[in-house]
Amino acid sequence: MSANIRKIIVQIDETRQEMGQSINPPTRRAVAMAVIANPYAGRYSENLDELIAIGEELGALLGQKAVKALGIAPGEAQSYGKAAIVGEAGELEHAAAILHPKLGAPLRTAVEKGAALVPSAKKRGTLGTAIDVPLGHKDAAFVRSHFDAVEARVSDAPRANEIVVAVAVTDSGRPLPRIGGLQAHEIKGEDGLR
Repeated sequence: MSANIRKIIVQIDETRQEMGQSINPPTRRAVAMAVIANPYAGRYSENLDELIAIGEELGALLGQKAVKALGIAPGEAQSYGKAAIVGEAGELEHAAAILHPKLGAPLRTAVEKGAALVPSAKKRGTLGTAIDVPLGHKDAAFVRSHFDAVEARVSDAPRANEIVVAVAVTDSGRPLPRIGGLQAHEIKGEDGLR
């Protein structure tokens, strides 16, 4: 089953200055969001295979849109994350079905590699509900400079029978990182941790 998509929103957050310091090149975070119909809204189902398949579809679609919005090659992506907001006629497990079983593999393809766990968040909400999409380096979870989040919000979603699905991709870490730890240039990317 293909996702029944009402709308897609893509936005870029670009930081050029922080605490009076110039950020050059700017740090950029892209968020691609899809507002989809929830095929299980208003009813319990033991089997959530439709949402699992939709997750796989959206991992590719939204991952590619985020990378394209940044204007970078897939291998230049540095961080990623995913999130979902379920409307009131759905349940939290509907977000889990989209985000966890199959969304990650096509997202990793969209950003080239992605050895690290894709950070995620989920919640229930209504029109205009915001969610912070957690971010982490795509190849090494221990890179502190890339621990971050970006807000995702759609003013007219989710309706009761909808789900907002968000994928975030960055071309950098936080502006002015200086708390130590593993540096991006030190990544081996073999185990997803270091």
